[in-house]
Amino acid sequence: MMMEIKKLGGGYNPQLQTSLPEELRCYDPEKETDESSHKAFVTTFPRGFAFEVLKVYTGPPEIVLKFRHWGYNEGPFKGHAPTGDLVEFYGVAIYQVDEGMKIGRVELFYERGELLGGLLKGAAIDSSAMEAASSCPILRNTG
Repeated sequence: MMMEIKKLGGGYNPQLQTSLPEELRCYDPEKETDESSHKAFVTTFPRGFAFEVLKVYTGPPEIVLKFRHWGYNEGPFKGHAPTGDLVEFYGVAIYQVDEGMKIGRVELFYERGELLGGLLKGAAIDSSAMEAASSCPILRNTG
């Protein structure tokens, strides 16, 4: 499963797939790599981007749950300045697990616009500001 996710460009790229025309994509998972995706979100959420389980509806082997994914926009994202605002979205996840509780498949259902819209509120910034944020020695060593 991890190799399949890696082939798609990392953890966020499979979840941010879109059928929008290329010119309307503020985040294009087809152009992002595992490394660039990780860097974008770690830079944007330097204190972390929490995944909170709110309610579990069914138990193993198919676990269905409601979640909240949230963090504070304290770093730039794709040419937009940080706002300091809470960015959050809610969704439903379905996990398939085996007898040893090892995850075999994950499906996430949520509105990607709730995440990306919150990250694009900040004013446009130039590439030197983006580079300064991504050159932070602490953030640089998280991947």
